[in-house]
Parts: sequence; structure tokens; C-alpha cells
Amino acid sequence: MSKFKIIMTGGGSAGHVTPNLALVPKLKELGYEVQYIGTRDGIENGIIKKENIKYHSISSGKLRRYFDLKNFTDPFKVIKGIFKAISIMKKERPNIVFSKGGFVSVPVVMAAHFCHIPVIAHESDITPGLANKIAAPYCDKVCVTFPESIKNIKGNKAILTGTPIRQELFKGNKAKGLDICGFKGEKAVLLVIGGSLGSKVINDKVRGILKEIVKTYDVIHICGKNNIDNSLTNLRGYKQFDYVSDELPHLMQAADIVISRAGANVIFELLALKKPNILIPLSKKSSRGDQILNAASFEKAGYSVVIQEEDLKEDSLRNKIDELYKNKKTYIDNMNSSAAKNSVDNIIELINKYKK
Repeated sequence: MSKFKIIMTGGGSAGHVTPNLALVPKLKELGYEVQYIGTRDGIENGIIKKENIKYHSISSGKLRRYFDLKNFTDPFKVIKGIFKAISIMKKERPNIVFSKGGFVSVPVVMAAHFCHIPVIAHESDITPGLANKIAAPYCDKVCVTFPESIKNIKGNKAILTGTPIRQELFKGNKAKGLDICGFKGEKAVLLVIGGSLGSKVINDKVRGILKEIVKTYDVIHICGKNNIDNSLTNLRGYKQFDYVSDELPHLMQAADIVISRAGANVIFELLALKKPNILIPLSKKSSRGDQILNAASFEKAGYSVVIQEEDLKEDSLRNKIDELYKNKKTYIDNMNSSAAKNSVDNIIELINKYKK
């Protein structure tokens, strides 16, 4: 009997790849054959190949909401990508396609639709990204993370599943995390995460008050590639990383409180791990405003303190850190009462319905 075959897609940022990876162990455990379609140069290529998953490369243009001369040429790359994806579908004959969004997903979803292959997509944010907006008419179902998202998906296709969380995050060890940083566990630990590329504004504000903070907290700072400050390397109570992978579960477990951007994947990881947090969403100047909506939802639920990027000041940040730590039990209690669950099983159950 042939295996049930699934082709996954998604790329452009780690946030469009890691939720797919959260599903893979369970899919393989159930005997699924998993393959992946991405771009040759995208972040998804390196991440997926490390997982020993068969990888197909296609061409795809970037989708932009602003004027750029490439907007005139990239549609041709998308068309080229559709034809390449169709040829992959005809050769591999998957039973279903699962899309996490990002610009590479558009030609893949359209190709699957043209080949009469069911498509399930997942949208992490409250409002759908441009790629998922374009792809949604070609999807059978769109999994959403927030209840507020259902009204934003047309055609009665939305289904509330939550966002899949990587099981490795639950296997972290606090003592190992402290050891990685050289901390003795005598102070509370503040973890600062600025997203996969880092955040200059968060880095600068945290470092501006760092010598004050380390009197009370040990600080783990994931600051983004090329953002290490060598002048702070020997500061006691401060450990900086440009990027972490295998160490992340241990560092998350070591943290008592967290400062983070408000991407849907990371905030639901913080919720799952019950980590009180300060969210500093990307401003509307540099995004479509999805992180602002995500943060507002978590603030309303009592999971997070929110500081808008435009309002971020060193003094107020210092006060908010102390306030969060002082009231951390309240935030943990609110997170413990959350109905949100790891959505891996919800999504796998939906995929199973398309077995033929």
C-alpha cells in the first residue's frame, strides 16, 4: 500500500517554516511521506534540508504592497513557479498540500488547485498576509490562530486550530540554560528576543539600561545576526547571542520573564511555556500592523504587557520590567486558564480527513 504523501510549502522567514516543522514528527510517526517545495535561496532551503526532507526548488517573485520596479517582473517568476510546481505535482502525486504562507506558497497552492489536489493553509496572524490573501481562493481550508481571524477569511473556509508549537521547546532544561550562559541562578532571568533578524530599536533600548538591569536580573539577549556588541562581552550577568537553535528550549526554560516582538509564532510559544512577557510589536511604519493586533489580543487576555515601538523609552521599559516581574504570578495564572492548546493534533486531524 502506498504511503499518504503530503507536500508542504512556506518560506521567506523562519515564521513561515517552523510551524511546518512542528507538524513533521507527528506526520512521520503516522507513516506520512513528507516533501517540501520552497525557493533555492530562501531561508526554508537550509532549514528543511537539515531535517532530511526531500526538497524541491521553484521560482517565485516577492509580493509587495508598495511600489517597486520588480513588481513588473516578479509576476513572471510566479508564473514560472506555477508551471514548475505543476510538474512536481504530476510527478510526485501528493494526496494533499499544506501551506504556511510566504511568497513561495502562492505558485504551489495554485498549482495544487489546478491539479485537483486538496490544499490546507495556515495563517498565524489575526489578519492574513498578502500571500495567504491571494492563495485563499485556491485552498480548501484555512487554519487560523486567533478567533478574531475567522471573519477575515472568506468562503466559510476558516477553521480555528491555533498555531503548531515545536515539541522540542517543551524539552528544555532550566539548569542547562543557566549553564550555557554562565549564570549561577542567583538572580531572576530576563530573556530578550528581537525576532529572527533581531531588532535594532529593542537592542538599543535594552543596552541603554543594561548596567542598571543586571543589578537585579541576569539577561539573555538574542540580538540578531551581526548585532553582537563586543564592548559588552565581559559584562557580568549579560549573555548575548546573534542566533540560537538547539539552545533555545533551554534558554526559554531558564527565563523568568521575556521581552519580545509580537509575531504570532513566538507569542504562542511564550503562552505555551507560560512565560510572562513584554511585547513590543513592529510599528505600522515597517509592517502591515499584524503584530500590533496580535499584541492587543494578548494584552486583552491578560497574557502580556504591551509597549508600542513609538512609545518605547528607556525609563518606562525599566519600570515595566520590574512591574512585570512583580506581577508575574497574575500573568502565569491568566495563561494557565487559556483555552489555547498546541494545535498540532488539530491540524493533523484535519489533514487526516483528506486521506483517500
